[in-house]
Amino acid sequence: MLSPLEVVQRQFDAYNRRNLEDFLANFSENIKVFRPPSPEPAIVGKRQLAEFYAKERFNRDALRAELVSRTVLGNKVFDFERIWGVRETPFEMMAVFEVQDGAIQTIWGFVAD
Repeated sequence: MLSPLEVVQRQFDAYNRRNLEDFLANFSENIKVFRPPSPEPAIVGKRQLAEFYAKERFNRDALRAELVSRTVLGNKVFDFERIWGVRETPFEMMAVFEVQDGAIQTIWGFVAD
């Protein structure tokens, strides 16, 4: 079984290749994506995740993420990233990935305004 770090790195690499199939392989069927401060998940389930990334991200030619820093604490991986191709200018975010049983179960995405 892959470590939390390996799982998160695989999804990061697939994101930058805009490879939806490889990207989705790293998530649980019951993935929940939160965008604080909202207490409710923005995305629930792998199907909804696939639809969002197919329609809102992987269709953007300039999409890419730069890993600024990464910290691993148990089964959580904290990625500070710079994202291009979504907005007019790059933006920064902190993505916290919770990994269990070799799959990402939960993501909290904190975006700088």
